Amino acid sequence: MSLQGKVVIVTGATKGIGRYAAKSLACEGVRVVIVGLDSARLSQLSDELRATGVEVLASRTDVRSEEEVRAMIDRVMDQFGRIDVLINNAAVVTHFAMGAPRWPRIRDMQAEFWNRVIETNLGGPFYCIRHALPRMEARRSGHIINLYGGANVKSIGSCAYVVSKEAVLALTRYLAEEEREWNVCVLALTPGKAVATEEAPEEARRRLPGVEMMGKCFVEAAQAPMEWTGKLLVPGDGALEIVR
Repeated sequence: MSLQGKVVIVTGATKGIGRYAAKSLACEGVRVVIVGLDSARLSQLSDELRATGVEVLASRTDVRSEEEVRAMIDRVMDQFGRIDVLINNAAVVTHFAMGAPRWPRIRDMQAEFWNRVIETNLGGPFYCIRHALPRMEARRSGHIINLYGGANVKSIGSCAYVVSKEAVLALTRYLAEEEREWNVCVLALTPGKAVATEEAPEEARRRLPGVEMMGKCFVEAAQAPMEWTGKLLVPGDGALEIVR
C-alpha cells in the first residue's frame, strides 16, 4: 500500500525521533503535519521538507491543551480534508542514557513536574486521538501510532516517565478494541533501546545508536495490517517485529 498523498500528523516533530519520523515519511510522498512548540525549529524543518517536494503544514501546538489540539486538527482538515496517520511522539523524556541529570524520586518530586510529564506524555495522545478519531472513523480508515518507551524499574528517577508510557501502552490496547470495527489500526512503537538524538553529547553519540537505527519503521507502521492492531512493535532485523 502506497503512502503517496496520505496525510500524516507527527507530534514532537522538531527533533529526535519525531524529526526522523517526519523526514522518513516525507520520503514516501506523504503530506506532513509537523507539530511542536519551537517556532524556529518548526520553520526550519518545514523548509527542509518542502525542499523534497512534499506539502507541509507546521503547527505550533501544546499537546497539553485540548483547545490547541482541536484547533490544530481543524487546520489539518481545512487544508487537507483528511487524516490518515497520527503519530503521538511528543513527550517529556528522561534521556538518562545520554548523560542528562536524573529526575527526583517520587518523595522529592514537585507536583508541577509530575503533572507536566503526565499531561504531555499521556494527556497529549489522548487529546490528539480524541479529535482525530472522528475524522478517521468517517473514512473507516486510519493508523494511530503511539510511541512507547520503558526503563528498568531500578532506574531511579524514571518513575513519572515509565508510569506515563505504561499508561500509553494500555491506552493503545484498549483503543485498538474500540476502533477495530471502524478499521482504525492502533499501534505502540518502541525503539527497543536508548538512542542518541542530534542534541546528545558527543560521548553519547559515540556510545549509543542514533535515531537512524529505526530504519523505515514509521513507514512500515503507517502501513501495518489490521491484524497488528493493539500490538507493540519494535525495529527488528530489517523489518518491524511484534513484541510478544
